[in-house]
Amino acid sequence: MVKVAPSILSADFSRLAEEVKRVEQGGADLLHIDVMDGHFVPNITFGPAVIASIKGKTKLPFDVHLMIEEPEKYLNDFIRAGADILTVHAESTVHLHRLVSHIKSQGIKPGVAINPSTPLDAIKYVLDDIDLVLIMSVNPGFGGQKFIPRILDKISELRSIVEQNQYDILIEVDGVINEDNASEIIDAGADILVAGSAIYESPNPEDVIKRLKNNN
Repeated sequence: MVKVAPSILSADFSRLAEEVKRVEQGGADLLHIDVMDGHFVPNITFGPAVIASIKGKTKLPFDVHLMIEEPEKYLNDFIRAGADILTVHAESTVHLHRLVSHIKSQGIKPGVAINPSTPLDAIKYVLDDIDLVLIMSVNPGFGGQKFIPRILDKISELRSIVEQNQYDILIEVDGVINEDNASEIIDAGADILVAGSAIYESPNPEDVIKRLKNNN
């Protein structure tokens, strides 16, 4: 069954611990934490201190997605803050293998994210070394976007690569995921769905999480 990772970017920050607990009780599998620096993407969200402050409030694994420039400068801060999976963008560094190797050496699962226009060729030489690929289905950092349908082809292509080479990699998809498109994303080959507003703007997050999981 597909896993669901609620994005706390859509949570009520004034009661963040409660919002985290709410999705944990609702059946979430991971907690997706989007870190934005105002440079790699236009928005600014939160840093290691906020992540550390909620680490003891839940048993959910922390799926930390770094949308920042020069991530190599900050990896250790996010590792210390409590990341269980630490994902960097292929577009954010010229030393992707070095970053992945460092994350792995610290006992943390490394992930690599790619923007909609970035081809899978950009990450093929690190697929042996990572635990997760995050495929963005919108351009990160901009609100009011629509899911990009062509991303389904990219998910399917990556699923074929993973199966042909027997890589132990999870495929995660992030960007305007809801009950209307979850089934086609799952059919394309996704293992993890990141959903923010679809879950946190619902009066019954538990029901949304269940329906997302049972959409295939």
